[in-house]
Amino acid sequence: MIDRIDDTLGFHQRALALRAHRQEVLAANIANADTPHYKARDFDFKASLRNALDSTGGAGGPLALARTAPGHLGAADGAPAGVRLMYRTETQSSVDGNTVDMNVERAAFAENAIRYEASLTFINGMLRTLQTALQGQ
Repeated sequence: MIDRIDDTLGFHQRALALRAHRQEVLAANIANADTPHYKARDFDFKASLRNALDSTGGAGGPLALARTAPGHLGAADGAPAGVRLMYRTETQSSVDGNTVDMNVERAAFAENAIRYEASLTFINGMLRTLQTALQGQ
């Protein structure tokens, strides 16, 4: 029983960590909209979540960074495991080489924020259900 609860909450924990990291990446894109030669970045949430869950053997255990050589340093940017930042495809070229499209960034930022809030709502509902079950009401 406890394992199922831990698996479910662990999944949502990783999803929230990835959503928070994506929000930071999108905010950085928006903040650098006027920076010459700045390249907008993002990552595939679905693939990153799958990688994060696969690297931890399910939902349990801490997120770890895969190192291919013993001399490699740990993640300094605080990115969760399984995240591979990619450059966003340029929709319209600009004179200064900046690839940030504010319409795309705002839409992605808003969608990510809504999904983050939805995850929090699911977690709150699960915890309320558990509390009700424990109290025997």
